[in-house]
Amino acid sequence: VRDSLTRSSTLLPSFPLQSSSKKKLYIGALFPMSGGWPGGQACLPSAQMALDLVNKRTDILPDYELELIHYDSMCDPGEATKLLYDLLYTEPIKIVLMPGCSSVSTLVAEAARMWNLIVLSYGSSSPALSNRQRFPTFFRTHPSATLHNPTRVQLFQKWKWTKIATIQQTTEVFTSTLDDLEERVREAGIEISVRQSFLTDPAVAVKNLKRQDARIIVGLFYETEARKVFCEVYKEKLYGKKYVWFLIGWYADNWFKIKDASINCTVEQMTEAVEGHVTTEIVMLNPETVRGASKLTSQEFLAQLMSKLGGKNPEETGGFQEAPLAYDAVWALALALNKTVGPLKAKGHRLEDFNYNNRDITVEIYRAMNTSSFEGVSGHVVFDAQGSRMAWTLIEQLQGGSYKKIGYYDSTKGNLSWYGNDKWIGSGPPADQTVVIEEFRYLSQKLFVSVSVFAGLGILLGIVCLTFNIYNRNVRYIQNSQPYLNNMTAVGCMMALAAVFPLGIDGLHVHRRQFPVVCQFRLWLLGLGFSIAYGSMFTKIWWVHAVFTKKDEKKDKRKHLEPWKLYATVGVLLCIDILSLIIWQILDPLHITVEKFTREAPKGDLDVLIQPLLEHCSSEKMTTWLGVVYGYKGLLLLLGIFLAYETKSISTEKINDHRAVGMAIYNVAVLCMITAPVTMILSSQQDASFAFASLAIVFSVYITLVVLFVPKMRRLITRGEWQSDAQETMKTGSSTNNNDEEKSRQLERENKELQKIIQEVSQALSLVTRLKTFCPDRHACVLDMFPPE
Repeated sequence: VRDSLTRSSTLLPSFPLQSSSKKKLYIGALFPMSGGWPGGQACLPSAQMALDLVNKRTDILPDYELELIHYDSMCDPGEATKLLYDLLYTEPIKIVLMPGCSSVSTLVAEAARMWNLIVLSYGSSSPALSNRQRFPTFFRTHPSATLHNPTRVQLFQKWKWTKIATIQQTTEVFTSTLDDLEERVREAGIEISVRQSFLTDPAVAVKNLKRQDARIIVGLFYETEARKVFCEVYKEKLYGKKYVWFLIGWYADNWFKIKDASINCTVEQMTEAVEGHVTTEIVMLNPETVRGASKLTSQEFLAQLMSKLGGKNPEETGGFQEAPLAYDAVWALALALNKTVGPLKAKGHRLEDFNYNNRDITVEIYRAMNTSSFEGVSGHVVFDAQGSRMAWTLIEQLQGGSYKKIGYYDSTKGNLSWYGNDKWIGSGPPADQTVVIEEFRYLSQKLFVSVSVFAGLGILLGIVCLTFNIYNRNVRYIQNSQPYLNNMTAVGCMMALAAVFPLGIDGLHVHRRQFPVVCQFRLWLLGLGFSIAYGSMFTKIWWVHAVFTKKDEKKDKRKHLEPWKLYATVGVLLCIDILSLIIWQILDPLHITVEKFTREAPKGDLDVLIQPLLEHCSSEKMTTWLGVVYGYKGLLLLLGIFLAYETKSISTEKINDHRAVGMAIYNVAVLCMITAPVTMILSSQQDASFAFASLAIVFSVYITLVVLFVPKMRRLITRGEWQSDAQETMKTGSSTNNNDEEKSRQLERENKELQKIIQEVSQALSLVTRLKTFCPDRHACVLDMFPPE
């Protein structure tokens, strides 16, 4: 269509102007009376008011009369194309074109240069229209939409937001505005995390905003689409104290209350959804009482406009806010034309001589427009180098269903005038995203003290057992239980219990610089304690199995148990642990690490998440080292269980408590196998992890000490076996250490008793034989031999 208009410009019509006392100059205007932005409803009456005043003034264009020829563009470029053709090729010639919304202005301004026409818009905000190469003759009293962006960035910084989202209607004005905003926020260090767009149905775009946790949302769309958006916003619950919407301020004040057949939300629902949103709006009505070029103040203008509208509700009248811009647009045109009369006369031209081929008159009108500067009802009117109006930005917020002014921003000077009356649904401006509060988790002190008490009592029990074992080391029953290995078991158990104390020490008790020492202390105490305690028990079972389950084929005699081999076995296991711990500490020492776990929502209606932080002892290759340690200890535990099972039926005085040792090994193995995986699973819960690990240590130690030492104490107390071997030797005259001699004597006594019994049985058999031979009537013989009393 644009190409056809361009080709048609070669056939330029030249319509004569009517001759009268005042020569008429015609203005071709496109007022959108309906469509996406029905701004013509208020802007047309406003422009007509300005024309009436201009035509009555004798100091402005005294020889001319301005007349407005207008059509309804419906804010539709396709409809505007047809109307533009009618304006250009229907009498009379129009000296200036005045389109309304941005999409129509883009079409008109790009084609107008072919006809040497100045274009003056009153309602176009598209940033694309600031391109002088593409639109060389375009001016507008409505500032560019990009004028909102410095204000928005200023507000983002004021409220400390660094993450925003956008949703736009897919039209050029909003796309170019958003591109400019993206560039500005990037320079300010602000991120656009979500960018959504829609053509007619915003449902999917709004759902995506919800899904991606958008909080600060800039919406760029026309008024009719705004109702669709916020109906979806209500359905998705994308409003309230967690959200802030930034909208364009030139909607009607009650735009969300207007009934719209395209949405299925009630007025109450819409009112609830839009509460608290912020608008940025170009100052379109001079807040000061100043009489400008029209000799009217802004309030007087509004009063006349209301009269012109015939009692219509201004909130339901499209373009009511932009009406001062349309009013000042006519005045800007009139003053510019008035300024060109003198220069044109000097060049031998007149305004009424204008036609679409006369470029000289267009140049003079352009020069006059470019230097315009006057006070209008919308404020000071001046154009920048791109033909856009320079103005202040008004910041408003919807509070209780009505808009309240909360500030002004002068983008030319970077000044923000703040009233401080912003009002929020919550306690203040919401966060731009879910607030994550990092919180170190420390061990419950009640739990730590309780477990420490049990560990302390266990250490006391270990001391009692150790003292008992040392004191009665010369008692035969204690000697036959290998007391030195039992001493090692008691010492190892006490070391394992002592590891509970550093296990419960965290950042609440020590500084982070001292924490690696605590980590090493934990590792060495627990590792060596396990090796000494379990290693001594494992050694007993190992040697019972090795010595007393195999026979010498030649002598059919059990092997002799040498004590030094027992101690050597414990020493080997202990050396392996010490060597591995030294290598670990040298190659990959433990240090403190802060581990993050799943974020948690605190109780209450707070838009925050707690990020739990736990301090752990760790190293670079912690998994590898733990795998080696767990693998080695696990094999020992499994082997210990197997040996305990194999030797459960063996009875020997060499190690008389090996069954109790087997029970202790079962206990330690089961607790260790359960504790290791459960502790890893509960690693994010410091209390549960500590409780499970420490109580497993405490219980296994308690059971081990009770099983190994309490039966010995009970036997010595109940049977009175307190004498030492030397004392028993003095009483019997023989050494009690020689178990083989004692067995030999017992066998001799048993042999003598058996021989005596055999002799008595033989005598009885001989008597029976004689009776059978010499006494046929055995009954009578018996009565003779043993008469009754």
